[in-house]
Amino acid sequence: MSGGPLYLGFDLSTQQLKAIVIASDLKVISEAKVDFDADYATKYKITKGVQTNEDEGEVYQPVAMWVEAVDLVLTRLKEKGCPVERIRGISGSGQQHSSVYWNEHAESALKKLEGGKTLLDQLSHVFAYDFAPNWQDHSTQTECDHFDAHLGSKQKLADATGSAAHHRFTGTQILRMRRRRPEVYSKTARISLASSFLASLFLGAIAPIDISDVTGMNLWDIAGEKWNETLLELTATKEGVPELRKKLGDVPLDGGGSLGGISSYFVQRYGFSPECQVAPFTGDNPATILSLPLRPLDAIVSLGTSSTFLMNTPSYKPDPSYHFMNHPTTKGHFMFMLCYKNGGLAREKVRDKLPKPSGSDAWENFNKQVLETPPLDVRKEGDKAKLGLYFPMPEIVPNIKAGTWRYTCSAADGSGLAETGDWGPDADARVIVESQALSMRLRSQKLVSSPNDRLHLPAQPRRIYLVGGGSLNPAIARVVGDVLGGADGVYKLDVGGNACALGGAYKALWALERRDADESFDDLIGQRWREEEAIQKVDDGFRDGVFQRYGKVLGAFEEMERRILEVAHN
Repeated sequence: MSGGPLYLGFDLSTQQLKAIVIASDLKVISEAKVDFDADYATKYKITKGVQTNEDEGEVYQPVAMWVEAVDLVLTRLKEKGCPVERIRGISGSGQQHSSVYWNEHAESALKKLEGGKTLLDQLSHVFAYDFAPNWQDHSTQTECDHFDAHLGSKQKLADATGSAAHHRFTGTQILRMRRRRPEVYSKTARISLASSFLASLFLGAIAPIDISDVTGMNLWDIAGEKWNETLLELTATKEGVPELRKKLGDVPLDGGGSLGGISSYFVQRYGFSPECQVAPFTGDNPATILSLPLRPLDAIVSLGTSSTFLMNTPSYKPDPSYHFMNHPTTKGHFMFMLCYKNGGLAREKVRDKLPKPSGSDAWENFNKQVLETPPLDVRKEGDKAKLGLYFPMPEIVPNIKAGTWRYTCSAADGSGLAETGDWGPDADARVIVESQALSMRLRSQKLVSSPNDRLHLPAQPRRIYLVGGGSLNPAIARVVGDVLGGADGVYKLDVGGNACALGGAYKALWALERRDADESFDDLIGQRWREEEAIQKVDDGFRDGVFQRYGKVLGAFEEMERRILEVAHN
C-alpha cells in the first residue's frame, strides 16, 4: 500500500450525505457529497430533504434515499480519484434522534450483500417502515407529556436522561410508533438511530447505538450507564420491555475501537481494503465538538439560522431547559448543549428596521449601532439597563410564544425591573445580540470556572469558538466576548461546511490509532491539529469591568424571562 493510512468520515444530515477523507496528519485528501434535493427531489418527492404530513406534524425522510445515497457518494469519491484502498477506518455522524425500523430480514440481508448489485436492490425489503422521522418532526406532544410526567417531573426526567422530553427525541417517537402504527412496531426486529443505521451498512450487520448518540433518546440512564427500565416500560408496556430491549440492542460504553471489519460489498464494489475497520458512528452535535480538540470549558457558539451553544464539561448538572449528552470519546465528560430557534433570522429582522446601508454590506448599519451603543445602553451614571427578548418564532429555551418584549432595570444591581415601550431599532441592534448571549451565560454559569492558571478571574469559558454565518460578524464577536467572556479570547472556527463529517473522520482516526484505551481524543488529535489553519482570533474575550456589568443584571434577565413565561402560560 503506497502512502499512509486514510480515514473516512460521513455526515448524514437532513439535506445531504457528505463524505470526507483525511490522512493521519489530519490533512483533507478528498471529499464528495450527495445533495438530496438536487439528486433525488423528483424520485423521492422531497423538499429540503424531507416529506411532511402537516395534519399530524410529521416530518420524515425515505430510508431508501439514504441507502441509495451511500452508493452515489462513494461513486463520486472514486470518480475524484480518492485512493479508497488506503482507507483504514470509517466513522461518521447522523442527524440526532432520527430512527430507522428494520424488519426480521435485515440482519441476513446485510450479511449477504453482493458487490455486483446496488445496496438498494438488496435492501429494499428490509425495513418495517419506509421512513425515518426527522429531527424537525413535532407530532409527539402527547408522548412528550407522558415522558415528562412518568418519573415525577421534567427535572427528574432530565436528571436520569440528560434532557426533558422533546418532540424529536427517539423515545417519544418509538412510543408514538407503537400506538399509532402498531403493525410497524410489531414487524420491527431492530431500531437504529440515523448514525447506527449508516454504520450498519458499512459493517454488514446491525451496528450498536453509540454511547453519545444514545443520550438523545430520553431512554438511556446516563449515571447508571444502562437503559432506564421505567422509561422502557412507558414506551413498550411492562410486558413489552424484553422485546423493546431486543429491538434497541446493547450499547458499548467505549466510543472508540472497532465494531468490526468493513462489509465485503464495499471491498468488491469500490476496492476498499478488507483490513478497513468500522468505528462507532455518533450524532451530528457530538461530531461537531470533535471537529476540533475542544478542551473542557471551551465553548462553541454556532450562529446560524438557529443558535446553539456547546461545551465539553466534566460536570453533570442537568436541567429541563438544556441538554446533557455523554461525550462521544471521553468517558466521564459530557456535552452540554443549548438550542435556540431564534438566531440569525431574529437578528436580520432587527437589522432590516435600520436604514439600508449605502454599500454592499447588509450588516454595516447594524454593526455600527452595536459597536457605538455601550453595554446595556448605559451611557451615564443612573441610566437604566436595557434588556429584551426578540422571538419572531416560538422559542425552545425558554418555552415562550413568538413576540418582542423590552424591559429596563437598575444597571447597578438589576432591581426595579419593569416592562417598557419601544426604544427604537438603534438600541435594539445591541440589545438583541446581548439578549442571545445573556441567555447562554445564564444557563451555562453553573458549569464554568476560573481558569486554573488565573484563579483571580471570574468563572467563564476558557475559549469561545464561533461557527456559522454570524461568526463572520465582528460586532457580534465583540458582544459575545463582552457578555460570555472567554479568558483566552473569542475565535472564528472554519472547518469548511464539513464540521460533522470531519468530526467523524477524526473519530475514526482516534478510534483506530490510539495507543490504548486511555489515550484521549484530545491528546491524539490535539498533537496533530494545525490550529493556525482552522481558527482566527476575532476578539479578546474577557474584558474586566464589562463582564461584571452583565453579571449584575443576569438575575433581572432571568426574572424577565420568568414573568413573560408566566403570562404566556396563563
